[in-house]
Amino acid sequence: MKLSASDRISQLLIIVLLLLLCVSVIYPFMYMLAISLNEGSDAAKGGVYLLPRQFTLYNYEVVLGNSVIQHAYLITIARTIIGTAIGLFITLLAAFGLSYRMMPLRGAILGYVLITMLFNGGLIPFYIQLYDLSLVNTFWVYILPSAFSAWNMFVMMKFIQGIPEALVESAEMDGATPFRVLYSVIVPLSKPMLAAIGLFTGVMHWNDWFAGAFFVSDQNLIPVQTFLQQLLSAQDISTVLGSNNNVEALARGTAMAKVTLMSIKMATVMVSAIPILCVYPFLQRYFVKGVLIGSVKG
Repeated sequence: MKLSASDRISQLLIIVLLLLLCVSVIYPFMYMLAISLNEGSDAAKGGVYLLPRQFTLYNYEVVLGNSVIQHAYLITIARTIIGTAIGLFITLLAAFGLSYRMMPLRGAILGYVLITMLFNGGLIPFYIQLYDLSLVNTFWVYILPSAFSAWNMFVMMKFIQGIPEALVESAEMDGATPFRVLYSVIVPLSKPMLAAIGLFTGVMHWNDWFAGAFFVSDQNLIPVQTFLQQLLSAQDISTVLGSNNNVEALARGTAMAKVTLMSIKMATVMVSAIPILCVYPFLQRYFVKGVLIGSVKG
């Protein structure tokens, strides 16, 4: 099919706009990576944009060798794995139960869940509720409040309703219990949906800094994103990193010239961002499908 001149111009404009969008997304990441791989004192002079001028891994040695960051990483990894698993399990149970159209009070329950999506009590009542439940300043403050997602439940329910009813009915006729139907029929057919929502939930847990900043005061319980938020607002390295071997070495001698607060910040950003970025290529096909889940009925 031969394109007209106006169509070619339109396609060219679209390509240019997409290239500009890609550059606007990739350049900040490349800049932070270059700063993190450059000696801090040299980067402070300016002129480092895409490639490091004085290559060094010392910034990462300081970050990865710090006990505070190591512990924050463990909290983040544990929170992401446990929170994603529990969130998928509880939300799937609710979606499966509410997918039965003949369920008693189904409409009232769906309406109640919908209201929670539209309205909330605010931060202070939420904090009081967490305090009364003894969740403040505990690891479970990251897990239990986000164990159920109304939005994810509606997405799951829409997907489950798209599964042919004949499969469920045949399993029930063979004597399968609801849990057996869920385990043997629904879950195997819902793997793309579960992978997509699991990815969204995992990214939410990994990137969340708010809960650690407002609901946790114990530094041993903060996740890496909350630590990064503290580091970005810090004026001195030792304020956040504490008095460990790396900081003492920096204070003693020649290593001070290799790092600055900015280079440590950029290295921490890279360390906190790269792991979750590595997950996307493996779940990319589910990511696109997850955006479309619930938009049309199969």
